[in-house]
Amino acid sequence: MNNTIVKNKVTSHAFKILIAFLFTILIALSSKISVPFYPVPMTMQTFVVLFTGVTLGARYGFIALSFYILEGALGLPVFAGTPAKGVGIAYLLGPTGGYILGYAFTAFLAGIFFSKRNIFYNKKNLPITFIKLAIALIPTYLIGTLWLGIIIGFDKPILEMGFYPFVISECFKILLLAILIHKYSRLKIF
Repeated sequence: MNNTIVKNKVTSHAFKILIAFLFTILIALSSKISVPFYPVPMTMQTFVVLFTGVTLGARYGFIALSFYILEGALGLPVFAGTPAKGVGIAYLLGPTGGYILGYAFTAFLAGIFFSKRNIFYNKKNLPITFIKLAIALIPTYLIGTLWLGIIIGFDKPILEMGFYPFVISECFKILLLAILIHKYSRLKIF
């Protein structure tokens, strides 16, 4: 009996890790599609990062983004602008590397916020869902903006370059995901 339980848990974890790995394909695809938006073109990458955390939970969302970062570090062209803007460790050490590292923490935080064990678990309140998704995105922009400052210097207008141009598109993506979570929470997709 105990062997069966252990075997089922191992199989379950292996399946979840496989799903996390498959999510890296979705994340990579979302980084390659650019949509005209004001003031800068938008990818759906942060949308998919948040979606990954909400869907897979904190642990497996973090694993999925760790796989994604590892794939990029190994030279696979999974990041936005690759291979034209470089690949591998060189890309991660560039101006956008901090944002990419922040994705793992964003997925982790989104997973925590939407865990049924969380005392604030509620997918039916649209404004609260929006706020939780916005808070979950903070690590991406905090780590990314700090890294950008290290790379180009803090004497430059860091927020004007690495945060402000993306606020409108991030609000749009967060609202879209919040609406989807709110609408489909009854179907247990999220």
